[in-house]
Amino acid sequence: MQGKRKRRNARGESRLPKHLRHINLNAAGIDIGSENHFVAVPEGRDPQPVRQFSSFTADLHRIAQWLRECRIDTVAMESTGIYWIPLYEILESYGFEVKLVNARHVKNVPGRKTDVLDCQWLQQLHTYGLLAGAFRPTPDIAEIRSYLRQRENLIRYASSHIQHMQKALALMNLQLHNVISDVTGVTGMKILRAILAGERDTKVLAQNRDHRCKADAETIARSLEGHYREEHLFSLRQAVELFDTYQHKIADCDRMIEASLDKINAASKTDASSIPKPRRAAKPRDNQPVFDVRTHLYRLTGVDLTQIDGISAYTALRVISETGPDMAPWKTEKHFASWMGLSPGNKISGGKVLNSATKKISNRAATALRLTVLSLAHSQSALGVFFRRLRARLGAPKAITAVARKLACLIYMMLKNRLNYVDPGADQYEHRYRDRLLHNLKRKAEFLGYSLIPTTAPCLPSGGSVS
Repeated sequence: MQGKRKRRNARGESRLPKHLRHINLNAAGIDIGSENHFVAVPEGRDPQPVRQFSSFTADLHRIAQWLRECRIDTVAMESTGIYWIPLYEILESYGFEVKLVNARHVKNVPGRKTDVLDCQWLQQLHTYGLLAGAFRPTPDIAEIRSYLRQRENLIRYASSHIQHMQKALALMNLQLHNVISDVTGVTGMKILRAILAGERDTKVLAQNRDHRCKADAETIARSLEGHYREEHLFSLRQAVELFDTYQHKIADCDRMIEASLDKINAASKTDASSIPKPRRAAKPRDNQPVFDVRTHLYRLTGVDLTQIDGISAYTALRVISETGPDMAPWKTEKHFASWMGLSPGNKISGGKVLNSATKKISNRAATALRLTVLSLAHSQSALGVFFRRLRARLGAPKAITAVARKLACLIYMMLKNRLNYVDPGADQYEHRYRDRLLHNLKRKAEFLGYSLIPTTAPCLPSGGSVS
């Protein structure tokens, strides 16, 4: 009787659809919490297949050892806050294949919800191979990403103290921040340090003007006539000291980023001398690393992403720190753009498109590309003309997203195939767009039984585009 039941179960198992067969037989599921983690393993691997562990480091190692005793190969866990990161890294160090899944994708059916049921549901879904793990870069790229994110936090903290400087100046009616473009520039910081040193003569203070400053010395002197009070000077002094402190911390981050890039590129076979010539002389910008980021990235990726219009070396570094130089996790450039949240949505019901807006996700690489698009507003390049044409037709928000997606596809193709980017130019883009427009008009005319007869060549406005 038992033999017949086993054969019947075997036949039933073979009749299951392919996507519902047991794919990951040695799978475990973990429900992440801030204080406790619940771990589920397949039935029969342990008398107690669901266990609760504390979140202390020793208990995380106990989880890994217990999973090894239960002959587990792969683990699925939810991305709950930042509490999953220590356990993820420890399990990876033990050699487990860890899949980080979106909590929205593994939501159970309505009803009872407990931590035990959640971890069992994760284990069950992962057994059938129904979970797709989130992308996480390699440990060396993740290290650079952490430094860059800390650097961005420091820049944000420093910017708040710039506002404190401007407030202290306004309270003393010193109009310096209305005369010069940047209080933290060469001219502004020299004048602020002289004021804090006790200098009150406006003409002497104006002599700290840098020769590149657009405002003349007389205007600067007039802006420095104010009502100096000790309490406001105290606030100004602390704001300047805190700003300097954050600048030192940002420099420390730059040194760590450069050291990490040197460590990664130690095994690189790319010759840095073969890097293409820069398209234009790069001007030093505020809040950008002082070391040669472009050469480091060329050795890491084998291509020069700064050849794309609008993408600086720092922008390329921010994108690579989020995605890594290897494009293997994404099948095509469309998958890559969709992962960034730059592709249109696809919400259709009853044959009707309900919503085609892009996904609202927080992707730092996409944010960096969107900011890059703003620099193309006056660019005499193919991307610049493309952006202006879309902006006139769709509006700025949609045009920024569309051009950011185009940049993402270009980056993917360059990294995937090790190709160099060559700008076709604004004129060639205009001619190609005109040819495409004429082709569509001829096709429509032929469909209606007409033919187009050319008269004179159209005159396109200089610096503009057909829309």
